[in-house]
Amino acid sequence: MCQMYFGTVNNIKKIIKYAHKKGAIVVVDASQSIPHMKIDVQSLDCDFLVFSGHKMLAPLGIGVLYGKRERLNKMAPFLMGGDMIEYVYEQSTTFAPLPNKFEAGTQNAEGVIGLGAAIDYIEGIGYNKIQKIEEEIVDYAKEKLSKLEYIELYITPNKENHSSVISFNVKGIHPHDVASILDKEKICVRSGNHCAQPLIRFLGVDSTCRASFYFYNTKEDVDRLIKALNKTYKIFEKYIKNNKEEK
Repeated sequence: MCQMYFGTVNNIKKIIKYAHKKGAIVVVDASQSIPHMKIDVQSLDCDFLVFSGHKMLAPLGIGVLYGKRERLNKMAPFLMGGDMIEYVYEQSTTFAPLPNKFEAGTQNAEGVIGLGAAIDYIEGIGYNKIQKIEEEIVDYAKEKLSKLEYIELYITPNKENHSSVISFNVKGIHPHDVASILDKEKICVRSGNHCAQPLIRFLGVDSTCRASFYFYNTKEDVDRLIKALNKTYKIFEKYIKNNKEEK
């Protein structure tokens, strides 16, 4: 929740260790992390780890589920079909060994190939280079956005622990309106509660806009965002001032 909203990079390894001490099974959602940093499931010691392929430039409709072998062996399959059966009897069934046990029916072969190509592409660039590019772009974006008096930023103050997302609001304008105008300016942001409703409720806001940066973004993209935000504010400026006077 913190990573997708504030941009905080959580100490997952520490959280997993604490959770295991309490007897919990840990499922890590790495969808927000996998495009930006290398992940070692053995080092993390997580029980399960999942991510969606499209977050790392793969086609839609494909993802990854990692699970410890002992956990997966104890689990019953949730889909039935070809290739996941070992033997079928009138009153009982045995299942194929892992991973076939959980791969019933026809697989999304083209999605798997696309995911593999995306992984090779990212590995070819290198996570170190990706992080270096992102850090430069995000620092530039934070600097530019923080100079706009009408912008409210929702980001972690810890630069060393910040990922590539920046959540913000234009004061006095609903995030959906902001996103709609930015869209017409060919600037893509997400508006809404970003799967973090408890956190947004705690902050006392209905929703926010969120800009997500990756290695293909440039400082010119940030400048276009700032220009579009200035245009957005000017469109609503007189209404914002009228609302303030009425209050």
